[in-house]
Amino acid sequence: MQNRTISRRTVLLIAIIIVVFVGCRSYKNLGEAPKADTNGLIRDSLASKGDTITIANIPWKEYFKDSKLQSLIQEGIDKNLDIQIAISRVSQAEISLSTARAANLPIFGAGAVYNNTLISAGKDGTKVLGYSMQNFSLGFTAAWEADLWGKLNYQARSGYASYLNSMEYKNLIQTNLVANIATVYYNLLALDQQLKITQQTIDLLRQNSETMQQLKESGQQNGAAVEQSKALLYSTQLSVATLQRQIHVQENAICQLLGRIPGPIDRDTLGSEIVADKLAYGVPAQFLAKRPDVKQAEYAFLSAFNLTNMAKASLYPSFTIGSTSSPSTLGIVGGLADLFKPEHVVAQLLASLAQPILFNKQLRNNVKISQARQEQALLSFKSTVLNAGAEVSNIIYSYNVAVSKDTLRAKQVESVTRAVEYTQDLLLAGEATYIEVLTAEQNLLSAQLSQVNDKLEQLTYSVSLYQALGGGTK
Repeated sequence: MQNRTISRRTVLLIAIIIVVFVGCRSYKNLGEAPKADTNGLIRDSLASKGDTITIANIPWKEYFKDSKLQSLIQEGIDKNLDIQIAISRVSQAEISLSTARAANLPIFGAGAVYNNTLISAGKDGTKVLGYSMQNFSLGFTAAWEADLWGKLNYQARSGYASYLNSMEYKNLIQTNLVANIATVYYNLLALDQQLKITQQTIDLLRQNSETMQQLKESGQQNGAAVEQSKALLYSTQLSVATLQRQIHVQENAICQLLGRIPGPIDRDTLGSEIVADKLAYGVPAQFLAKRPDVKQAEYAFLSAFNLTNMAKASLYPSFTIGSTSSPSTLGIVGGLADLFKPEHVVAQLLASLAQPILFNKQLRNNVKISQARQEQALLSFKSTVLNAGAEVSNIIYSYNVAVSKDTLRAKQVESVTRAVEYTQDLLLAGEATYIEVLTAEQNLLSAQLSQVNDKLEQLTYSVSLYQALGGGTK
């Protein structure tokens, strides 16, 4: 009797040690991250080799200096519907992770059974269903699988990688949202500036048309000059309606991003926006490290990697111990020690040993499928990195080209402005034709609008680069 007690205690002690050993393994150790060669991914002539800090590390409240734009971005983060959907997705992934982690814990259950048996005949054989027998029982079940090969731990690791993937999805939505709000906001400022320039040009053309009329009345110009000046005035006036429509559309676009009903947008002016002469891109190895889509692809691979390990671990016998207590009378019989009764352990062990043998083909096919999915995830990761590198490279080059236009564009605007003044003076002196005056005025309007577009390009590319490097998540 004493030996049986010692043996039972020994088994119980060993089981507790196994539980502690298995439970101490961290599910947060996801394994080795996939490798992707980033050398030369961004052309050396475009990258700033001396910078070790990428603009993606700059919080969006510091990157975007416009206080009105900051308010719009904050409102978008708080109320945008896509952000709310992403947050819900994170919550679902968190619950799934909790479920995967719970697989390492013992399972306990309890149940009650009530039986009411009707006896068909009494003792004298005359009464039908005259007697009944009632029985009430209460019992419990318990089971626990020792994760000797790490199968359950790999499952938890995969769930943790999926959870991190959902977090990066939320970051991706926020990055895109911040960039979209800033881009539409700058488009709106550019349209405001184009409308302002157009209205100033209309005033100039109106004065020019009146001058042509006066010159005609004095015999210095003909009717063609008057009508040509009016035609240019009308054509310019028509563009006002187009610009106003575009402004209306952009205002509604921002409202949609903010999750609010359509309406006017409080904003600053394009002239108040400052474009950096140089952006800190970071060294090539750091270029893509913060991009949410790259991180998503990385965590997708790690999830598939751990699922493959889980499938491999399924090839080995599992060790599950359990106990069932179902007394025939009211009360609870049995305890934790019943889990480790020799008959229970032996039965469970034999069943666990038989399972990999009976389902060997199916389990090995599961391994092959998991390996194929892991390879697919790795290729997807490499493709994401490659596409991200090309996107960043194109944006940096385009940004630098847009900035390089500033000096020449300023000289162009200055020259055509003087040309308008000179041709107007020459027209009054009778040394220039009305065609030269109208051409100079058209060139001035075109150059001024192009100057607005140049600044819009610079602002847009600075937003795109911030987005492409993974900024806007904090």
